This record gives sequence, structure tokens and C-alpha cells, in this order.
Amino acid sequence: MMMIIRSITISAILLISVSLFFPNECLAQEKNGKATWIWYPGDYEIWLSNKMQARRTERGAFLPPLWRYYSPYALVTFKKDFELEQPDEISIFTEGDFKMQLDGEMVHGRPKKLQIPAGKHSIVVKLYNQEAVPTLFLNGEYLVTDNTWEVTFEDKEWIDETGKASDQSGTTWEAVGSWDFDSPDQLPSQFKLETTPQFAKAVKEVETGELVDFGKETFGYIRFHGLKGTGNISLYYGESEQEAMDSAFCETLDELDFDGSQDAEFTLENSMAFRYVQIQPSEGIQYDSVSMLYEYLPVTYHGAFKSSDALLNEIWDVSAYTMHLNTREFFLDGIKRDRWIWSGDAYQSYLMNYYLFFDNESVKRTLLALRGKEPVASHLNTIMDYSLYWFIGIYDYYLFSGDADFIKNFYPRMVSLMDFCLGRRNEEGMMQGLPGDWVFIDWADGLSKEGEVSFEQLLLARSLEAMAISAEIAGDLEGKGKYQNLADGLREKLFEVFWSDEKNALMHQRVDGEVRDNITRYANMFAIFFDYFTEEQKKAVKEHVLLNDNIQKITTPYMRFYELEALCAMGEQEFVLDEIRDYWGGMLDLGATSFWEKYDPKESGDEHLEMYGRPYGKSLCHAWGASPIYLFGKYYLGVKPTSPGYETYLIEPNLAGLEWMEGEVPTPHGNISLKISTKQIAVNAAGGNGILQFKSKSKPKCKTGEVVSLGNNTYQINISPGTQHTVDYRSN
Repeated sequence: MMMIIRSITISAILLISVSLFFPNECLAQEKNGKATWIWYPGDYEIWLSNKMQARRTERGAFLPPLWRYYSPYALVTFKKDFELEQPDEISIFTEGDFKMQLDGEMVHGRPKKLQIPAGKHSIVVKLYNQEAVPTLFLNGEYLVTDNTWEVTFEDKEWIDETGKASDQSGTTWEAVGSWDFDSPDQLPSQFKLETTPQFAKAVKEVETGELVDFGKETFGYIRFHGLKGTGNISLYYGESEQEAMDSAFCETLDELDFDGSQDAEFTLENSMAFRYVQIQPSEGIQYDSVSMLYEYLPVTYHGAFKSSDALLNEIWDVSAYTMHLNTREFFLDGIKRDRWIWSGDAYQSYLMNYYLFFDNESVKRTLLALRGKEPVASHLNTIMDYSLYWFIGIYDYYLFSGDADFIKNFYPRMVSLMDFCLGRRNEEGMMQGLPGDWVFIDWADGLSKEGEVSFEQLLLARSLEAMAISAEIAGDLEGKGKYQNLADGLREKLFEVFWSDEKNALMHQRVDGEVRDNITRYANMFAIFFDYFTEEQKKAVKEHVLLNDNIQKITTPYMRFYELEALCAMGEQEFVLDEIRDYWGGMLDLGATSFWEKYDPKESGDEHLEMYGRPYGKSLCHAWGASPIYLFGKYYLGVKPTSPGYETYLIEPNLAGLEWMEGEVPTPHGNISLKISTKQIAVNAAGGNGILQFKSKSKPKCKTGEVVSLGNNTYQINISPGTQHTVDYRSN
């Protein structure tokens, strides 16, 4: 993790009670909440992601991301208008140099404390930092830096003939950004992930060195104990034993030189992903043993799943571990190879997160880091579909969290990115790859991405729908109408061009005005859970595409995730469980301790480790491999929000042949706890208003709620918060 040494300019400011109704003009009726470090929104996330993504190496060589880097603003201005009923003394802490104005008058020097009398005041802090992000922490009895402050990056103030500063700006002020840096010595620029010791499970001699096995996939810093001597040590890392033992082709390595002055306990500077490490010391170097510091983001496992099937339980556990390994400063794609933020990978991580950690801060950090700054010059990660996933991810975040403020604050950045996307449509109003665009879709042999691909139009339509909803939240009613009209028109054209009554499917692409005779699963499965098909079309697509072995199969967990979701949305939970047992269980049979970037059962031996033309190019710990977390939570425990922030929600449990299952699904109100067997369903929800809907061969009984029959052996019960609802029924 980074360690930044820099001078910190320290000063002081005051504290004020926060009014929920008047965020920028607050009466000091009572002591305020805790102070926190604040910054220009998105800048810290961009800066931190730059640092993280620049740590990728390939066999010791620096390997930066493929896309544009953005920089934080070096000079920003913070302000707050407030009123004090009594005097306050504030302490000022900054990362960077600052100028302060109180009621338009400059505060001279760099005071560590500042006295502010009772009354109405305006405080402005202009902060400069070229090396890191300009951040501010003010703490008093009544005035603190918190989310009620505003910030701008523009400087449009002036000084009049009397020498008085205008204390005004001709630009737009924005709500500040913050995380959880809540003490003056918790400097944002020196953020580090947590570490804890881990020890080797096995060590064996190899050639002139040793092979150290930590027992499972892990991430962190190798540590030598009892190190002494002069010479060098070569370390070859591997997610597999084969990789660690192949010094010529392993993906990551370290070469260390020692002159005899090193500490006996020596920890490497860079963290790596591995299970195995081959260590080869030169003559003159000795050490007693090797351990590691496991590096992780401390998040709470709020979600849980357990069932009568031990294999599924193991799959959930390994999925959760895979997800945690890839939840770091941001949601990563994989911990060994890229360690970058890819929008498509991150989109799936958001969904898994909602059923495991429910860590909203990680979602927001990742969304902001991906978006970058103005102007928009390319797609996110240079990938067309990845820009579109970003829009859908923002709406999903709102649906699960209920955080409308995030959309209100960042709606302008949504508009500018959508303007860029709409500007790259052709004369037919569809998107297709232009110079500089990467049309990804999936890693699949022979997958054509030429011309207008139906899958991309589908994502664009969904993104426009997300924009329409976001526009309404942001108060842009004209934008709402514009985006909704564009979405409706594109959906109509999508089916007009690509739907085939003969094939019972959406065709894959149109090139030079001609629809090609090519069917893939991608657009068809997304159209199911986007609810774009009629019921008849859904059934036809399930039979002719999803359950048709003649259609090219999907081999990445990335798209397998969506395929299985589409099948679950069609009521094929039993089929999907068998697929999960076979697919994810297949990786476990091969010794996986975390789930992979790609798995093809037809491969054998070391073929499972190959990718990108390299013998160990495949990631054996990839975030998109953790998708059973989402599937189990949404389609088996059956919990999903039906209005933002789980104010209302639906529970449709499906045992899918299991004898029993139980679990926890996190919400903003607390957990929804479930226990389901073939004879009884027990639900306890911390908040919100839910509906439990299920099938039963006989009329169910429930003492805490009215059982309503919907016909076709389907029943529902209203779930009120804080009440244990137990239903006796007979499972179909």
C-alpha cells in the first residue's frame, strides 16, 4: 500500500449544529456531529484509484492502465454559511496550504486555533495541494467539516477598491465529498488497507530454495524472519503451484537485493496475490522462516446463506471469500493480474455487494473513480458496453440504497457521459464501434462485434431509462422526457430490426444494413430480466436460445452470471442449481480456493491456467466468479427491493429441490432473516414493508399476518418490520 510523506499545513476552525432542513445556514442549538475530512467530490476517489491501478506489474515491469488518467484539482475553495448562538473555538487541519476568510476578511497567518464570536458568519477556505488531494478538517464545539459544506474548483472572486475580498463565486458550488476519515490524524493521503499476519500451511525444498504454500488464495506482503547476510532473493508468485514453480513464465515476481544492513524481520514493500511463493536466495543470504501480512478492506459480512446441500454452502463461502479479496480500495476485477477498476466487472460486484456486505461507500468510490472528470473523451475503460453498465449501476445503487442525494450531486456527470454516448450513434440512432471504441461483450471464441450489435442497443436503452429516472430525481423534468423518449424509440427499433419470429430470438448483429443469420445468448438473456420481452417471447427464447445446446455456450463466469439470472427469472431455479453445482463445483473439484475468470470443463491439466496466450494468464481469483452470492440472495432466498432503499420489497423463496435453506439479506434498515423448509417459512425483517409470496399445496397458516390467495396455489402475506412471521405450508 502507498506510504506518502509530505508536509501538512495545520490551522484551526469551528463547529456548528447541523440542521437537516437548512444545510448551509444552521443554528447552534446543540453540539454538532463528528467532524470529517472533506474534499472536492470525486477527486479523492480518482487520486486513490490512480495510486492503486499504477501498482500493477508484469514480471516486475510497470504496467499502467489502458485508459486516460485524471488528476484532482490542485486548488479548491470550501465554504459554509452558519449562525452561532455563542462563541466557538475551532481547530484547523489541512492537507495543503490554505487561505481563510471569515465574513469576507482574510485570516492572517496560519493559526492552529480560531475564535469565532456568536452571530451569523460565512467562512471560506481556499486550499492548494499539487501532490495529493486538497482536504480540509475543521473541528470545534459547534462548527465541523461535514457533508453540509460546499466546494468549487473555480476561482471567480475579486477584491474591491477597499481591499475587501468579494467572498463570492460565479460558478456552481457542489456538495463536498468525504469517506470515513473522522479524526485529524487520519490523513486521507496516507490511507492504507488493514493487515493481519498469516502463516504458511506447508513448505518444501525445491532446487536451492523452497516453495511456500499458504493453503489458499491470498493477498498481501511476504515477510522474512531472521533475515541476514548479503546477496539477493528471487520470489516467484503463483495462484497455482505450477505458476510459482515456473520462474520463466509466472505472472508476478520480486527481485530483492540486500547489503547486510536490513532488519532481521523484513517485509516486502509491494503486496501481491498468490497462494504459492517459490523463494530462491543467493549464497550469503539466510533466513529462519517466511510468513505474510494479509491485506484487506475491513467490511462486515451482513449477508449469509446456508442450505441442506453442503456443496452449495461451500460455493457460497468461496464466493464470499472471492468477493472480499477483490473488494479493496475499490471493486477490482482480479487481484493477481490487473488490479484495475473495470466498469463491467464492477457492475457485477455492486450486485453481489448488496447481498453480502451492503457497503455503499465502496460502490460510490468505484462509480466516481470510473467516471473520472470532464471532458469525456472516450468510453469508460475505452469499452462501449462498460460506459453503459455505469449508468445502470447508478440506478441499481439508488434502488438498493435509496440514496437520492448521490444522483442529485452527480447527475451533471451522468449527462455529459450520456451526451458522449449519444454523440457516437450512427444515422440509424444505434451505437456501433468507432475508432477508439472497444466493443467487449464477453471473452468468447469467434464472437463477432462488427456493425450494430443488438446487445449494445439493449444496454443503451436500459441506460436511457436509468437517465430518465435520474433526471426526475435531479429535478430535470425536460431531461426526463428527452431520455424516456429516446429509450422508448430505441426499444421499438431494437425489436423492429433484430427480433426474428422465425428464430424466436433477437439476432446478434446488423452489418451494412443487413441482419446476419447469427444468434447469441447475450441480448436474449438480458432482455428477459430487463423485462423487454412479452411472456410468449420469454418462453420462446428460453426454449430456442437459453436451453438450446446449438447456440454457442458461455464459458466465462462473467456472462454465466447473466445467463443463470435469466433462467432464474424464468422459474428455472432447479436447473440453475444443477448448473451451479456443475460449473462452480467443477472449479472446486480442481482445487479452487477462489473462483476464476474463466472455466471450461472441456479443458484439462494446465489448460485451466492459460489465457491471453500466456501459460498463467488466467486470473484464479476474479470478482465476477462470485456471482452465486447474488443468485442465492435474489432468486432462492428470493429477496429484492421493489422501491428505493427497501421501503417496500418482495420475498419469493424457492427451495428448488433443497430440503431447507436459511440466510440473511442486508438492507438499509437492517437484515431480513429467513428460514425456509418444505413445511415452514420464517421471516423477520428489521424495516421496510414487504410481501412474502410463495406456492403451497394447501392453504397456509400464519398467526401474525393475513394469508391472501392469488390463485394457482400462490399465496402472499404482508411482512411488517420487527415481527417474527412464521408460516406453515406445504411446498410444491
